[in-house]
Amino acid sequence: MLGGSPTAALHEGPLMANGFSWRKRALLRQFTQRQDIRFVRRTAQVPREATLLLWGSNALLPGLAPEVRVVRLEDGFLRSIGLGADLTLPISWVIDPIGIYFDAREPSALEVMLQDGFYDQDLLTRAEQFRHKVVAAGLSKYNLSAVPWCRPQTHKPVLLVAGQVETDASIATGTIDIRTNMALLQAVRQARPDAWVVYKPHPDVMAGLRRAGTQDSQALKWCDEVVLQESLPQMLASVDEVHVMTSLIGFEALLRGKTVVCYGQPFYAGWGLTQDRHPHPRRTRQLVLDELVAATLLLYPVYVSQTTRKVCSPEQALGELLAWRSQSPLDLVWWRRWVRPFLRRA
Repeated sequence: MLGGSPTAALHEGPLMANGFSWRKRALLRQFTQRQDIRFVRRTAQVPREATLLLWGSNALLPGLAPEVRVVRLEDGFLRSIGLGADLTLPISWVIDPIGIYFDAREPSALEVMLQDGFYDQDLLTRAEQFRHKVVAAGLSKYNLSAVPWCRPQTHKPVLLVAGQVETDASIATGTIDIRTNMALLQAVRQARPDAWVVYKPHPDVMAGLRRAGTQDSQALKWCDEVVLQESLPQMLASVDEVHVMTSLIGFEALLRGKTVVCYGQPFYAGWGLTQDRHPHPRRTRQLVLDELVAATLLLYPVYVSQTTRKVCSPEQALGELLAWRSQSPLDLVWWRRWVRPFLRRA
C-alpha cells in the first residue's frame, strides 16, 4: 500500500455509497475517480461483490453481507482555506479500506503504514521538504484568518491546550478517561501547576457552527488565558508544549518540533514522538518524525486539484493551498458568515 494509489482498491467491481449528502456526492466521484457510484439506502441494494463507501464513523447498514468490502472516507489533514462546516470545498480526503485514522479501537490503513511500512531515504527526504514548506508557510488544517498572538511576559513554561468539539467522533473512539475540554484543562492544570496555560476552543465552536463543550464558559478557572481568533501557527511557534485529547493540533505541533502530551490516543501517538498518558498496545514501533509525515501527509490522503478537479500530488495541492490563501479568503467567503446560523440548525 505504501507504493500504490490510495484509490487503487476502488478501481474494480461495483462501488456503492451510503449516507453521503448531495453536496458530498460530486466530491466523492472526484476523490474516488469513479463516476459509476451507486448511492444506496438499504442493505438489499448492496451486492456481495461490491465495495461500500461510508463517511467517517457512520454505522454499517444492518445485515450487510460479510463479503462486502467497507471503505471509509474523511477529511484530510491539510483540508482547505476555511472551515469544512462552512461548506468550504476540500483539497484532501483520506480513503481507508481497513478502518479510519481517528478510531483508536481498531486498526486503520494509516496505522498499518506507520507500524509496518518501509520508508526509503528518497521518501524521507521528500517528507522533510514537504514538512518544511508547510511549517514555513504557516499552514494548518483549515488555514483561517486570524489575529496576532504574543507570548505572555512570564518566566513560566507556556502550554497550549487544544479544545475540541465534544461530540466529535475522535473523542468517542480515541479517548480513554478524559472526554471533555474542561476535564482536559483540569488535568493539565493539576499536572502542571507551574505553567502558564492557554486554552484555545475549536474553530467550529468559535464560528457558531458547533456547540461549545460542557462548562467551556468556566475555562478561566483552570487556565491563565483563553484565545479565540488568534493565529494557530503563530501560537505553535511560540509555546513550549501542546496538550490534547485527540486534536490534530497535536500533529501540527509535532511538525514544528514541539513537545506534545496526549491524553487520548490520536493517530500520531504511540510512536515515540509524543508523551502518552495512555500508550497504545498495537503501536510498538519507534518512528522518526518524517516517517510520520510521509505516511500522514504524502501516502495516506488523496489530494484533488482545485483547478482541474482531478487527483494530484501532495506538492501540487500544497501549492494550490498557498495560492488559494493569497486570494483573500475573507472576500471569497463573506456570505458564509450569513448562512452559518442555518448551517448550525442543519
